[in-house]
Amino acid sequence: MARIDTPEQSSLNSGGESSGNEDVKKSISHLPAGERYLYQLFSLIETGDLTVTNPRGEVFHFGTVGTSSPLHLIVHNPDTYDRILAFGTLGFCEAYMEGWWDEANHNLVELIGLFYRSNVYAKARNKITLPLILKVITQRLRTLPILIQNSRRNVQHHYDLGNEFYQHFLDPTMTYSCGYRLQESDSLEQMQLQKYELTCRKLALRPGESLIDIGCGWGGMLIYAAEHYGISGTGITLSEPQARLAQERIEQKGLSDRIKIIIADYREIQGQYDKFVSIGMFEHVGKGNFATFMRKAFELLTPNGVGVLHTIVTQSNERNGAWVDKYIFPGGYAPQLHEITQELWAAKLTIAHCENLKPHYAETMKRWSQNLTSNRTKIASLDPIYDERFLRMWYLYLQSFEASFRYGGLHVYQLLFYKGKEWKLAIPLAFS
Repeated sequence: MARIDTPEQSSLNSGGESSGNEDVKKSISHLPAGERYLYQLFSLIETGDLTVTNPRGEVFHFGTVGTSSPLHLIVHNPDTYDRILAFGTLGFCEAYMEGWWDEANHNLVELIGLFYRSNVYAKARNKITLPLILKVITQRLRTLPILIQNSRRNVQHHYDLGNEFYQHFLDPTMTYSCGYRLQESDSLEQMQLQKYELTCRKLALRPGESLIDIGCGWGGMLIYAAEHYGISGTGITLSEPQARLAQERIEQKGLSDRIKIIIADYREIQGQYDKFVSIGMFEHVGKGNFATFMRKAFELLTPNGVGVLHTIVTQSNERNGAWVDKYIFPGGYAPQLHEITQELWAAKLTIAHCENLKPHYAETMKRWSQNLTSNRTKIASLDPIYDERFLRMWYLYLQSFEASFRYGGLHVYQLLFYKGKEWKLAIPLAFS
């Protein structure tokens, strides 16, 4: 259902689905093309309650009042509509960054969730325009991670924003990947420690074993494994600021004799290790390098070695989305599950266990978003680069990813695999 209330309080109510669509067309026929296009998309909403106020003060209602928590989209700038008409979801997200629209209660998770449930996003993605094609092609060619220097630039774009920035929304372990929630009351730090414990148990780590962590971030996994399981480890990252802070944290823990951090691309690493782990890095590898990554994992493992690959996985044919590719994770490519399993098999790595942590990542994103909101003023005071546009961009990123894990087609899997033909390890997964 849909209706329009002008400032003079005129209204138009729709009946059934077909007549409702006709009423929507009539009620918006006087509007500019971009605005008409957006409201035609919103007319797909059946179960949900969305109000839209445009810059002229006209109020539009979509869905059915009372079917869910009401949402209110306020469009401040009329250029929003033309941006969406030209660039689809990329334009919608860019308009938010510019402050051209808001949800009245800043509840972007439920707004985006409503779009997922109503198929609004899928319909919008089907609209391909020449400006959008040109933007997407230019971005992909510039960031394709086939070349190591492109991978390095892509990492720098996202991860070299300053350690202090990340410290204001991550937990004390400085973990930037999906946590593992056991209790509703779990803090973000508890969730991350529980994720590390789960991963260590899957790897069946033993004292004295060697562990390589590809995409080690600020060293959280290695520090936990060294402190609780007595391993020695090597962490690989392309981010110099990450490496510096990781090394400082390792020294503070008195673990310098057992853990080292190397700034390098995974393709440059040599040696062999008893255990292999990669958490939240595979999304940056790129489809053309899936086979290369798996062969490198095989090379790095000793005979009968064991590994865990922890990665975002998508059900969609659209892997990143134009906005995410341009502003958040340039060069990224979320794999589909079958692509991972095929390349593991091809590399002679046998899958022993597979677990989907999808709802856990929604909860992790929720806590990151809350921390970002609580610390907006502190973050803004760090450096002029953390301006309102930057903070809106990051809020949209965290909220939209939470919605994708909660309502959309994003998943996160942990795949346990081993090298060789015989696997003798049990998986003590239960928490006592």
